[in-house]
Amino acid sequence: MMDRRNFLKRSLGTAGIFAFSPLRMWGAAPPAGIEFSLAEWSLHRTIRAGKLDHLDFPARAKEFGLSAVEYVNGLFGNSKMDFQAAARNPAYLNELLKRSKDAGVVNHLLMIDSEGPLSLPKDKKRLKAVENHRKWFDVAQLLGCKTVRVNLHGKGNPGDKKTASIDSLGRLGEMGRTMNLNVVVENHGSESSKAFWVADVMRQVNLPNVGTLPDFGNFCISHPWGTTQGKCADAYDRYKGVEELLPFAKGAVSAKSYDFDANGEQPLIDYRRLLDIVKKSGFKGYIGIEYEGFNQPEELGIPRTKALIEKYL
Repeated sequence: MMDRRNFLKRSLGTAGIFAFSPLRMWGAAPPAGIEFSLAEWSLHRTIRAGKLDHLDFPARAKEFGLSAVEYVNGLFGNSKMDFQAAARNPAYLNELLKRSKDAGVVNHLLMIDSEGPLSLPKDKKRLKAVENHRKWFDVAQLLGCKTVRVNLHGKGNPGDKKTASIDSLGRLGEMGRTMNLNVVVENHGSESSKAFWVADVMRQVNLPNVGTLPDFGNFCISHPWGTTQGKCADAYDRYKGVEELLPFAKGAVSAKSYDFDANGEQPLIDYRRLLDIVKKSGFKGYIGIEYEGFNQPEELGIPRTKALIEKYL
Protein backbone atom coordinates (compact mmCIF):
# COMPACT_ATOMS: atom_id res chain seq x y z
CA MET A 1 0.00 0.00 0.00
CA MET A 2 1.40 3.34 -1.04
CA ASP A 3 2.09 5.85 1.69
CA ARG A 4 0.27 9.17 1.83
CA ARG A 5 3.07 11.17 0.21
CA ASN A 6 3.27 8.87 -2.79
CA PHE A 7 -0.50 8.72 -3.03
CA LEU A 8 -0.75 12.51 -3.13
CA LYS A 9 2.08 12.79 -5.61
CA ARG A 10 0.44 10.26 -7.89
CA SER A 11 -2.95 11.95 -7.62
CA LEU A 12 -1.63 15.44 -8.32
CA GLY A 13 0.42 14.15 -11.21
CA THR A 14 -2.69 13.21 -13.15
CA ALA A 15 -3.09 15.94 -15.77
CA GLY A 16 -6.21 18.04 -15.52
CA ILE A 17 -7.68 16.14 -12.60
CA PHE A 18 -7.61 18.62 -9.73
CA ALA A 19 -8.89 22.16 -9.68
CA PHE A 20 -7.99 22.61 -6.01
CA SER A 21 -4.73 22.83 -4.09
CA PRO A 22 -3.39 20.02 -1.89
CA LEU A 23 -3.93 22.27 1.13
CA ARG A 24 -7.62 22.49 0.38
CA MET A 25 -7.91 18.78 -0.34
CA TRP A 26 -6.31 17.64 2.89
CA GLY A 27 -6.32 20.42 5.44
CA ALA A 28 -9.52 22.49 5.55
CA ALA A 29 -11.58 22.04 8.72
CA PRO A 30 -15.41 21.86 8.60
CA PRO A 31 -17.56 24.19 10.73
CA ALA A 32 -18.06 23.38 14.41
CA GLY A 33 -20.35 20.42 14.94
CA ILE A 34 -19.77 18.93 11.49
CA GLU A 35 -17.25 16.21 10.67
CA PHE A 36 -16.44 14.20 7.56
CA SER A 37 -16.74 10.45 7.08
CA LEU A 38 -15.94 8.18 4.14
CA ALA A 39 -18.64 5.93 2.73
CA GLU A 40 -17.20 2.56 1.74
CA TRP A 41 -19.32 2.62 -1.40
CA SER A 42 -16.86 5.23 -2.70
CA LEU A 43 -14.42 2.34 -3.14
CA HIS A 44 -16.81 -0.46 -4.11
CA ARG A 45 -15.24 -1.03 -7.53
CA THR A 46 -11.75 -1.18 -6.02
CA ILE A 47 -12.89 -3.64 -3.34
CA ARG A 48 -14.87 -5.84 -5.72
CA ALA A 49 -11.91 -5.97 -8.09
CA GLY A 50 -9.77 -7.37 -5.28
CA LYS A 51 -7.49 -4.31 -5.21
CA LEU A 52 -8.48 -3.42 -1.66
CA ASP A 53 -9.47 -5.79 1.15
CA HIS A 54 -12.52 -4.72 3.14
CA LEU A 55 -10.44 -5.13 6.30
CA ASP A 56 -8.06 -2.45 5.01
CA PHE A 57 -10.81 0.10 4.37
CA PRO A 58 -10.31 1.99 7.67
CA ALA A 59 -6.59 2.43 6.95
CA ARG A 60 -7.36 3.61 3.41
CA ALA A 61 -9.84 6.15 4.76
CA LYS A 62 -7.10 7.52 6.99
CA GLU A 63 -4.86 7.93 3.93
CA PHE A 64 -7.51 10.23 2.52
CA GLY A 65 -7.32 12.30 5.70
CA LEU A 66 -10.64 10.99 7.02
CA SER A 67 -11.10 9.59 10.52
CA ALA A 68 -14.63 8.17 10.38
CA VAL A 69 -16.10 5.48 8.14
CA GLU A 70 -19.44 4.20 6.88
CA TYR A 71 -19.41 0.49 6.10
CA VAL A 72 -21.52 -1.31 3.47
CA ASN A 73 -22.59 -4.79 4.54
CA GLY A 74 -22.32 -6.21 1.02
CA LEU A 75 -18.59 -5.39 0.91
CA PHE A 76 -17.74 -7.52 3.97
CA GLY A 77 -15.90 -10.78 3.38
CA ASN A 78 -13.42 -11.97 0.76
CA SER A 79 -12.99 -14.54 -2.01
CA LYS A 80 -13.48 -17.39 0.47
CA MET A 81 -16.24 -15.86 2.61
CA ASP A 82 -19.30 -13.94 1.43
CA PHE A 83 -20.80 -11.04 3.34
CA GLN A 84 -23.40 -13.20 5.07
CA ALA A 85 -20.73 -15.54 6.41
CA ALA A 86 -18.58 -12.57 7.44
CA ALA A 87 -21.43 -11.22 9.59
CA ARG A 88 -21.32 -14.44 11.63
CA ASN A 89 -17.53 -14.73 11.88
CA PRO A 90 -16.32 -13.25 15.20
CA ALA A 91 -12.64 -13.53 14.25
CA TYR A 92 -13.23 -11.55 11.05
CA LEU A 93 -15.27 -8.87 12.79
CA ASN A 94 -12.82 -8.49 15.65
CA GLU A 95 -9.98 -8.13 13.13
CA LEU A 96 -11.91 -5.30 11.45
CA LEU A 97 -12.45 -3.67 14.85
CA LYS A 98 -8.74 -3.98 15.64
CA ARG A 99 -7.69 -2.49 12.32
CA SER A 100 -10.07 0.45 12.69
CA LYS A 101 -8.67 1.15 16.16
CA ASP A 102 -5.09 0.82 14.91
CA ALA A 103 -5.87 3.34 12.15
CA GLY A 104 -7.46 5.76 14.62
CA VAL A 105 -10.76 5.63 12.75
CA VAL A 106 -14.28 5.97 14.19
CA ASN A 107 -16.73 3.30 13.05
CA HIS A 108 -19.65 5.64 12.51
CA LEU A 109 -22.32 3.90 10.43
CA LEU A 110 -23.23 0.57 8.81
CA MET A 111 -25.33 0.53 5.64
CA ILE A 112 -27.53 -2.59 5.35
CA ASP A 113 -28.67 -3.81 1.94
CA SER A 114 -30.08 -7.07 0.52
CA GLU A 115 -31.82 -8.29 3.67
CA GLY A 116 -35.41 -8.22 2.44
CA PRO A 117 -38.26 -5.77 1.75
CA LEU A 118 -39.16 -3.71 4.81
CA SER A 119 -42.02 -1.99 2.94
CA LEU A 120 -43.71 -5.12 1.61
CA PRO A 121 -47.36 -5.29 2.72
CA LYS A 122 -47.14 -9.11 2.98
CA ASP A 123 -46.32 -9.57 6.64
CA LYS A 124 -44.65 -12.99 6.59
CA LYS A 125 -41.90 -12.03 4.14
CA ARG A 126 -41.53 -8.53 5.62
CA LEU A 127 -41.17 -9.74 9.20
CA LYS A 128 -38.54 -12.21 8.01
CA ALA A 129 -36.70 -9.21 6.50
CA VAL A 130 -36.90 -7.40 9.85
CA GLU A 131 -35.34 -10.41 11.56
CA ASN A 132 -32.66 -10.66 8.82
CA HIS A 133 -31.41 -7.23 9.88
CA ARG A 134 -30.70 -8.37 13.43
CA LYS A 135 -27.28 -9.90 12.67
CA TRP A 136 -26.11 -6.60 11.15
CA PHE A 137 -27.32 -4.71 14.23
CA ASP A 138 -25.09 -7.09 16.19
CA VAL A 139 -22.19 -6.33 13.83
CA ALA A 140 -22.74 -2.57 14.19
CA GLN A 141 -22.81 -2.84 17.97
CA LEU A 142 -19.60 -4.91 18.04
CA LEU A 143 -17.82 -2.38 15.81
CA GLY A 144 -18.99 0.54 17.92
CA CYS A 145 -21.15 2.12 15.22
CA LYS A 146 -23.82 4.53 16.42
CA THR A 147 -26.12 4.16 13.41
CA VAL A 148 -27.41 1.60 10.93
CA ARG A 149 -28.96 2.54 7.61
CA VAL A 150 -31.88 0.49 6.23
CA ASN A 151 -33.95 0.71 3.05
CA LEU A 152 -37.71 1.01 2.58
CA HIS A 153 -38.20 -1.25 -0.43
CA GLY A 154 -41.05 -3.53 -1.45
CA LYS A 155 -43.84 -3.86 -4.00
CA GLY A 156 -47.31 -2.49 -3.39
CA ASN A 157 -49.32 0.71 -3.47
CA PRO A 158 -47.86 3.72 -1.61
CA GLY A 159 -50.43 3.63 1.20
CA ASP A 160 -49.94 -0.05 2.01
CA LYS A 161 -46.17 0.34 1.75
CA LYS A 162 -46.31 3.24 4.19
CA THR A 163 -48.24 1.17 6.73
CA ALA A 164 -45.75 -1.68 6.34
CA SER A 165 -42.78 0.69 6.63
CA ILE A 166 -44.08 2.25 9.84
CA ASP A 167 -44.48 -1.18 11.41
CA SER A 168 -41.03 -2.38 10.25
CA LEU A 169 -39.28 0.75 11.51
CA GLY A 170 -41.09 0.51 14.82
CA ARG A 171 -39.73 -3.02 15.27
CA LEU A 172 -36.23 -2.09 14.11
CA GLY A 173 -36.28 1.04 16.25
CA GLU A 174 -37.03 -1.02 19.33
CA MET A 175 -34.31 -3.47 18.37
CA GLY A 176 -31.88 -0.58 17.94
CA ARG A 177 -32.93 1.04 21.21
CA THR A 178 -31.84 -1.98 23.21
CA MET A 179 -28.43 -1.82 21.46
CA ASN A 180 -27.99 1.97 21.63
CA LEU A 181 -28.25 2.26 17.84
CA ASN A 182 -29.95 4.81 15.62
CA VAL A 183 -31.90 3.42 12.66
CA VAL A 184 -31.98 5.69 9.62
CA VAL A 185 -33.67 5.50 6.23
CA GLU A 186 -31.97 6.76 3.07
CA ASN A 187 -33.84 8.06 0.06
CA HIS A 188 -33.08 5.09 -2.18
CA GLY A 189 -35.61 4.65 -5.00
CA SER A 190 -39.37 4.21 -5.45
CA GLU A 191 -41.43 5.70 -2.57
CA SER A 192 -38.29 6.29 -0.49
CA SER A 193 -37.13 8.87 -3.06
CA LYS A 194 -40.31 10.86 -2.36
CA ALA A 195 -39.05 12.84 0.60
CA PHE A 196 -42.53 13.93 1.74
CA TRP A 197 -43.53 10.24 1.93
CA VAL A 198 -40.49 9.34 4.05
CA ALA A 199 -41.05 12.40 6.26
CA ASP A 200 -44.61 11.28 6.96
CA VAL A 201 -43.34 7.78 7.83
CA MET A 202 -40.93 9.39 10.33
CA ARG A 203 -43.69 11.46 11.93
CA GLN A 204 -45.84 8.37 12.39
CA VAL A 205 -43.02 6.14 13.70
CA ASN A 206 -42.11 8.92 16.14
CA LEU A 207 -39.20 7.17 17.86
CA PRO A 208 -36.17 9.12 19.12
CA ASN A 209 -33.66 6.72 17.52
CA VAL A 210 -35.37 6.42 14.12
CA GLY A 211 -34.68 9.01 11.44
CA THR A 212 -33.32 9.72 7.99
CA LEU A 213 -30.05 9.73 6.07
CA PRO A 214 -30.57 12.46 3.45
CA ASP A 215 -28.63 11.59 0.28
CA PHE A 216 -27.79 14.29 -2.28
CA GLY A 217 -28.21 11.97 -5.25
CA ASN A 218 -30.91 9.32 -4.82
CA PHE A 219 -34.07 11.09 -5.92
CA CYS A 220 -35.03 9.09 -9.01
CA ILE A 221 -38.41 7.57 -8.14
CA SER A 222 -38.39 5.35 -11.23
CA HIS A 223 -34.96 3.83 -10.49
CA PRO A 224 -34.81 0.82 -8.12
CA TRP A 225 -32.02 2.46 -6.08
CA GLY A 226 -32.87 6.09 -6.82
CA THR A 227 -29.68 7.19 -8.56
CA THR A 228 -29.93 10.35 -10.66
CA GLN A 229 -26.60 9.81 -12.40
CA GLY A 230 -28.26 8.66 -15.62
CA LYS A 231 -31.57 9.45 -17.26
CA CYS A 232 -34.52 9.50 -14.92
CA ALA A 233 -38.14 9.35 -16.07
CA ASP A 234 -39.53 10.52 -12.73
CA ALA A 235 -37.28 12.52 -10.39
CA TYR A 236 -38.14 14.23 -7.11
CA ASP A 237 -36.72 17.72 -6.59
CA ARG A 238 -33.45 16.99 -4.78
CA TYR A 239 -33.25 20.39 -3.08
CA LYS A 240 -36.78 20.20 -1.75
CA GLY A 241 -36.15 16.57 -0.79
CA VAL A 242 -33.01 17.23 1.24
CA GLU A 243 -34.80 20.09 2.99
CA GLU A 244 -37.73 17.81 3.87
CA LEU A 245 -35.51 14.99 5.16
CA LEU A 246 -33.08 17.06 7.24
CA PRO A 247 -35.40 17.64 10.23
CA PHE A 248 -35.34 13.87 10.82
CA ALA A 249 -31.60 13.32 10.16
CA LYS A 250 -29.77 11.39 12.88
CA GLY A 251 -26.22 12.70 12.69
CA ALA A 252 -25.52 11.79 9.08
CA VAL A 253 -25.90 13.27 5.60
CA SER A 254 -24.67 11.51 2.45
CA ALA A 255 -22.84 13.86 0.09
CA LYS A 256 -23.25 11.82 -3.09
CA SER A 257 -21.09 12.85 -6.04
CA TYR A 258 -20.81 11.73 -9.64
CA ASP A 259 -18.27 12.59 -12.34
CA PHE A 260 -16.59 15.98 -12.03
CA ASP A 261 -16.24 18.60 -14.75
CA ALA A 262 -13.02 20.45 -15.57
CA ASN A 263 -13.75 23.04 -12.86
CA GLY A 264 -14.09 20.46 -10.09
CA GLU A 265 -17.87 20.89 -9.94
CA GLN A 266 -20.79 18.46 -10.16
CA PRO A 267 -22.70 19.10 -13.41
CA LEU A 268 -25.76 17.23 -12.12
CA ILE A 269 -25.83 18.56 -8.55
CA ASP A 270 -25.68 22.14 -7.26
CA TYR A 271 -23.43 21.54 -4.24
CA ARG A 272 -23.48 25.19 -3.14
CA ARG A 273 -27.26 25.14 -2.92
CA LEU A 274 -27.41 21.80 -1.11
CA LEU A 275 -24.77 22.72 1.45
CA ASP A 276 -26.54 26.03 2.07
CA ILE A 277 -29.66 23.99 2.88
CA VAL A 278 -27.64 21.77 5.23
CA LYS A 279 -26.12 24.77 7.00
CA LYS A 280 -29.43 26.60 7.37
CA SER A 281 -31.02 23.49 8.89
CA GLY A 282 -28.58 23.60 11.81
CA PHE A 283 -27.45 20.04 11.06
CA LYS A 284 -24.72 18.64 13.31
CA GLY A 285 -22.99 15.35 12.65
CA TYR A 286 -21.12 13.62 9.83
CA ILE A 287 -21.24 14.54 6.18
CA GLY A 288 -20.40 11.31 4.40
CA ILE A 289 -18.29 11.45 1.24
CA GLU A 290 -19.82 9.03 -1.26
CA TYR A 291 -18.25 9.19 -4.71
CA GLU A 292 -20.15 7.23 -7.37
CA GLY A 293 -18.71 8.50 -10.65
CA PHE A 294 -18.15 6.24 -13.65
CA ASN A 295 -15.45 8.01 -15.64
CA GLN A 296 -12.89 8.96 -12.98
CA PRO A 297 -10.91 6.74 -10.60
CA GLU A 298 -12.37 6.31 -7.15
CA GLU A 299 -9.10 7.36 -5.51
CA LEU A 300 -9.41 10.71 -7.28
CA GLY A 301 -13.15 11.17 -6.86
CA ILE A 302 -12.94 10.94 -3.08
CA PRO A 303 -10.58 13.90 -2.46
CA ARG A 304 -12.36 15.91 -5.14
CA THR A 305 -15.66 15.39 -3.34
CA LYS A 306 -14.08 16.42 -0.04
CA ALA A 307 -12.64 19.53 -1.67
CA LEU A 308 -16.00 20.48 -3.15
CA ILE A 309 -17.74 20.14 0.22
CA GLU A 310 -15.06 22.26 1.86
CA LYS A 311 -15.37 24.87 -0.85
CA TYR A 312 -19.03 25.54 -0.10
CA LEU A 313 -19.39 24.44 3.52
